[in-house]
Amino acid sequence: MEALVCRKIGDPTIRPNSDDSPLAFSTSHPIPELASPSSVRVRVKATSLNFANYLQVQGLYQEKPPLPFIPGSDYSGIVDAVGPKVTKFRAGDRVCTFAALGSFAEFIVADESDLFRVPDGCDLVEAAALPVAYGTSHVALAYRAQLRQNQVLLVLGAAGGVGVSAVQIGKVTGATVIAAARGDEKVQFLKSLGADHVVDVSKDNVIENVRAFLKSRKLRGVDVLYDPVGGKLSKDSLKLLNWGAQILIIGFASGQVPVVPANIALVKNWTIHGLYWGSHKIHRPAVLEDSLNELLSWLSRGLITINISHTFSPSEANLAFSALKDRKAIGKVLLTFGDGKTVQSKL
Repeated sequence: MEALVCRKIGDPTIRPNSDDSPLAFSTSHPIPELASPSSVRVRVKATSLNFANYLQVQGLYQEKPPLPFIPGSDYSGIVDAVGPKVTKFRAGDRVCTFAALGSFAEFIVADESDLFRVPDGCDLVEAAALPVAYGTSHVALAYRAQLRQNQVLLVLGAAGGVGVSAVQIGKVTGATVIAAARGDEKVQFLKSLGADHVVDVSKDNVIENVRAFLKSRKLRGVDVLYDPVGGKLSKDSLKLLNWGAQILIIGFASGQVPVVPANIALVKNWTIHGLYWGSHKIHRPAVLEDSLNELLSWLSRGLITINISHTFSPSEANLAFSALKDRKAIGKVLLTFGDGKTVQSKL
């Protein structure tokens, strides 16, 4: 089968199979066998690239698997084979889910309890982009911050994979959504999603811009800060928060971990949530199951949409990782199996 194998730690933007690349693209990797009577083997149709995958190949992620390993987390595909005790699925069913590792391959094995049926009417490729990005935002906003109608949500890095999902989930919830992104193309895209206000961080003074919008709407401040960026933007955004605001720490795409002054958090009664979505699989599995089922329902009903910015074949993984690194993506970047097509942004 086709598979993308991380053979050493290094820069994933280097072309696979070159001497300096950490990644090797194989067309003859062994197809995994069913691991238990309740196992299901899935022929992968598409798999999503997340910033965590980019960090993991470089050895910079908190979880460091032994070498060699097949990277990859969320994916969608068609059931290929099932174990004798599998009752929920059969060959030919459309499914999606996430894994700790292994989705950058043509086949992957999962337990039937970990799989989610892709509803009729949902695009199978798009479903590959749902679990991690949309799951992260949904657990963060719905379960941790408990975002409510008419609250003000500020999303940093709003044109990235998790950012786009946070904007949409905020709108479904009925919140007033302020989105921060870089560049005209991203600003226009976020407006098309229904963001109530979009600030271009490459041109505007974020604090002054957002304060002017809040004043125009007679709003006192931001109730929930969704932060996958960190750095100076994160620090500055604290000036916009209401008393009793909630801060969702999603990641540090800027490469800089922000410091939230504890004395100010105390005086303003802020709540700070760290959100490591993957660990819910161990500690709160029912939360993940309920969350993903609700998101798939929303997707089938058109309440949320998934923008695929770029798709690549696995042999072009370096280009996919470059799109993440250089922040060229608006929405999600995918690897697809079976058609060998490369598609740039749909915008």
